[in-house]
Amino acid sequence: MKNSYFLMLFVLGLFQISLAQDKSITVEEIYGGTFRTEGMDVLRSLKNGKQYTVLNFDRNSKVTTIDKYDYKTLEKVETILSSADLADIAYFTSYEFNADESKIILATDLESIYRHSTLGVYYVYDVASKSLVKIADSKIQEPSLSPNGKQVAYVKDNNIFLFDIASNKTEQITTDGEKNKIINGITDWVYEEEFAFVRAFEWNANGTKIAFLRFDESNVPEFSMDVYGAELYQTQEVFKYPKAGEKNAKVSLHMLDVKTGGITKVNLSNPYYIPRIKWMNNANYLSVQTLNRHQNYLQLMSVNAKDNSSTVLLEETDAAYIDITNNLTFLADDSFIWTSEKDGWNHIYLYDQNGKLKHQITKGEWEVTKYYGYDQEENRVHYQSTENGSINRGVYSIESNGKKKKKLAASEGTNSASFSTNFTYFINTYSSATTPYRYTLNEAATGKEVKKIKDNTELLNKLKEYKVSPKEFSTIAVNGNDLNMYMMKPLDFDASKEYPMIMYQYSGPGSQNVSNEWMAANDYWHQKLVSEGYVVVCVDGRGTGFKGRDFKKVTQKELGKFEVQDQIAAAEKLSELPYIDANRTGIWGWSYGGFMSTNCILKGNDVFETAIAVAPVTSWRFYDTIYTERYMQTPQENPSGYDENSPLNYPERLKGDYLLVHGSGDDNVHLQNTMRMAEALIQANKQFEWSVYPDKNHGIYGGNTRVHLYNKMTDFWHKNLRDKPRKSKEDKTIETSKKIKG
Repeated sequence: MKNSYFLMLFVLGLFQISLAQDKSITVEEIYGGTFRTEGMDVLRSLKNGKQYTVLNFDRNSKVTTIDKYDYKTLEKVETILSSADLADIAYFTSYEFNADESKIILATDLESIYRHSTLGVYYVYDVASKSLVKIADSKIQEPSLSPNGKQVAYVKDNNIFLFDIASNKTEQITTDGEKNKIINGITDWVYEEEFAFVRAFEWNANGTKIAFLRFDESNVPEFSMDVYGAELYQTQEVFKYPKAGEKNAKVSLHMLDVKTGGITKVNLSNPYYIPRIKWMNNANYLSVQTLNRHQNYLQLMSVNAKDNSSTVLLEETDAAYIDITNNLTFLADDSFIWTSEKDGWNHIYLYDQNGKLKHQITKGEWEVTKYYGYDQEENRVHYQSTENGSINRGVYSIESNGKKKKKLAASEGTNSASFSTNFTYFINTYSSATTPYRYTLNEAATGKEVKKIKDNTELLNKLKEYKVSPKEFSTIAVNGNDLNMYMMKPLDFDASKEYPMIMYQYSGPGSQNVSNEWMAANDYWHQKLVSEGYVVVCVDGRGTGFKGRDFKKVTQKELGKFEVQDQIAAAEKLSELPYIDANRTGIWGWSYGGFMSTNCILKGNDVFETAIAVAPVTSWRFYDTIYTERYMQTPQENPSGYDENSPLNYPERLKGDYLLVHGSGDDNVHLQNTMRMAEALIQANKQFEWSVYPDKNHGIYGGNTRVHLYNKMTDFWHKNLRDKPRKSKEDKTIETSKKIKG
């Protein structure tokens, strides 16, 4: 991919472009499930490494089962549990084994709180006796079985409880939990959203200790939003939300002695963030990761649970920030595997139990994108990476000394693996821009395919009836970088004609939209637009991921500067193509992408005629501490970075047609962003269109909501882009030239 317009076509005859492709995809079909792919339910590999379990749900009978399968034959061995045999449960929606697989926690009646958190009614099922015990009469959070399966720890009303299964008795461990003040054992809103975990307590290996985090959010400012519902009066949701530069919850680490009930605080010298805790194999030692507020200095610490003393195992610094992952793995002797960008690319490292570096396991100008685990018996590390190109993913293994690498699944496209516990087998999930998800059983030692499990041939056959255009992957030279790009053209494309162009992007730090994988919902919508006369383009500019640390972190302290420059420059360059109508150019995005599209139509007002912004950030001053300060530091330290790239500060630049969309119940990117943008445009006397979806969160879905939204956006493109009276390219060139001279 060295030439900007050298197109790497992924057609391969797969779509069989013919006269049979005469149907256009509809929004109703996209969100009605017409193009749903057949997948595999999440499987859990059993300890024996030879078998796995899957949660199956029969939609007709409403019966849930946990079924056991054999890796080698893929045949069902037995049904471990069926809700049909349980008097107290109609069906359950998730399950979790304890360490020895003797007991299972079953989740029922789940209700969502925020992105990852839920409340539910939970039961413990004993595999041997087939008995069922309800953990608590009311809804609880994050129940976790002790390693021996005799107790369950859980959180209710911000306090930790211990339930003894044999005696059916419950003990309240903490008593100071209170909404919007003190949280024990689960994370606050901002940790859940940005560090991506909810359960903030962990059993040690022998069940004698529980380590937990406590959040004191008394001084965190409150955010409130109206919930309109269907009653006479609306209600109000009030929760703690620390915006950039404001106070965060004070977090502390505590240790519970399960036998005595005693709780002690662990002195970690007041870390600002504690984004991860994880017990080692030695039941007396807990690993703790701490971060400073700028998130550019990390410590991995070892805490001795006997006396709460701590030592530093390793330290990492970065001029920008350090990403938090779940890749830390302790080996049998508590030496550990760790991932880091410290050589400029994300790679795997091996340290001894004292934190001394033994080996850098992987090296090269490519990124490790997933760490799958370590096979102790074969001394091999398994991982996914971009070794076969930044838009592709392959699965590999390598010895812990960095030698004897094996390519296990690296066909051009996206490969991801689910390994058996003993690393004998893995199930590979493969897709590409032309191949929907395909599942195969493979040998972990060689990557050899053992047998096919499932594919989506039926979906491919269905798509032969529709107008489906291939993605053409390439790079485009912009601002000194070769940026990954794809373009989609109508099937009846005529290079002598001019087409309106829609650019789609997200552009957030470390993200990727240009990837060689199967279509998601937005891709199907783009196919609809292409079939109706548009060219759709996506460009991953500076700040996006999987092309090295420096490419990703160049946007530090300047979110919305270089990314916007790249989208504008790419649009200008693409407009030079003879088949692109330079006077009909649109851009759209959601969340960070909405921030981008808004900036682009303002800063690039001579390039973009239209823009759609869905749930956009319009000022990083309105967004949360952890995400925003990771990339921007605080507004007090970096006021120009916040304000110079905020579209609130130059609404007068709007020249084109702009659609602004938000959900009123968005707990993540608050409606405040859209309200302030609307007010800025109103005071600048700029006309625009906007739509607010009642009580909808950041995803803006539920019922017909997505259908309504995407039909609205389709109509907006047609009215303001495709069907708008056309100017010649020369007219636009003259207008731009006059502005530059002026």
